[in-house]
Amino acid sequence: MEFIFSEKVKEMQERLTRFMDERIYPNEEVYRQQLAAQPDRWSSVPPIIEELKKEAKAQGLWNLFLPDERYGAGLTNFEYAPLCEIMGRSPIAPEVFNCNAPDTGNMEVLAKYGSEEQKKKWLIPLLEGEIRSAFAMTEPDVASSDATNIRSSIRREGDEYRLNGRKWWTSGAGDPRCGVFIFMGKSDPDGPRHEQQSMILVPADAEGVTVERMLPVFGYDDAPHGHAEISFNDVRVPAENMIWGEGKGFAIAQGRLGPGRIHHCMRLIGAAERALELMCRRAGERETFGRKLADHGIILQWIAESRMEIEQARLLTLKAAHMMDTVGNKEAKAEIAMIKVVAPNMAAKVIDRAIQTFGGAGVSEDFPLASMYAGARSLRIADGPDEVHSQQVGRLEMKKYREKEGSAK
Repeated sequence: MEFIFSEKVKEMQERLTRFMDERIYPNEEVYRQQLAAQPDRWSSVPPIIEELKKEAKAQGLWNLFLPDERYGAGLTNFEYAPLCEIMGRSPIAPEVFNCNAPDTGNMEVLAKYGSEEQKKKWLIPLLEGEIRSAFAMTEPDVASSDATNIRSSIRREGDEYRLNGRKWWTSGAGDPRCGVFIFMGKSDPDGPRHEQQSMILVPADAEGVTVERMLPVFGYDDAPHGHAEISFNDVRVPAENMIWGEGKGFAIAQGRLGPGRIHHCMRLIGAAERALELMCRRAGERETFGRKLADHGIILQWIAESRMEIEQARLLTLKAAHMMDTVGNKEAKAEIAMIKVVAPNMAAKVIDRAIQTFGGAGVSEDFPLASMYAGARSLRIADGPDEVHSQQVGRLEMKKYREKEGSAK
């Protein structure tokens, strides 16, 4: 593969970078101030977001993540990767370009598996940025790193399904614009292990849906979107809200997570790049013991290690994206698992070094490093913990070894 992007992608990189420099970075503090000025951090969205969304949409910097040209920019995973990295440099950027999780994954699910009526009712408003969505899979009472553990129930009753269960870490559920949940539960507990689960669309205002509490991450509430614990008590939805069909939930989850992991990893690389820039700037400005920080050997070592680790993670992520485009997600499963471990660990280390370089300022809210670290650290758990992905990589490696040994005999 070649690590040279097309002229189309280069042009989009330039436009996106210019928008970030001129509109995103200068308004990060505006966003924080507007959010802080609200009487309730969950009641409304800072006005600057909708203002920036309109501008991004007008400039064609919108829905860049979707490869389907009917709905998005028609970019491959490899083409979208460097653009996603640029967005990852700011916490507010992905939403401005309508490329924010969990909406991206939910839109991909609807585009790929949704019925025409589901697309009309939910996908189109999401594509237009009129509503937001949430993905309700993880549960507090089971180890949800194994999706087959899910206990929430989906029961057919005539022309409806009745849902019961308790979910948590449902990102985006606190947003006042959240219009729909994709709910994962068991529709056939006695069926084959990977065909017991289904996914179904649940309007956020459906009777029986209760947001019990919002869950902060290392003290950050991520308002107004947040991460919620939600109870679903005898929630009834029309049968036509079932996505694809009963028993397809696990297959949908696997299809949803491949591109989503590429997005997470590239955003993390963007965050790490910004942390490294902040570290270099700080090292060139601050003095200790009569010398600039940059003149201390340990600081130069941190900068060098950070640069090398970022480059390694980027190359591996681009390889995974290229393989997804050319040979498919199944053949790229080892690479997808590898980047899901490598990128969050890399970002956390780079951001941690930047925090150390900043000293007390690094753990304050005067700079973005502390919140960036919280995000990077939490992604070692989200979409499957490091240990699950490492185990998969190990199994695949042992399989290759055994096949090689067997053919040599």
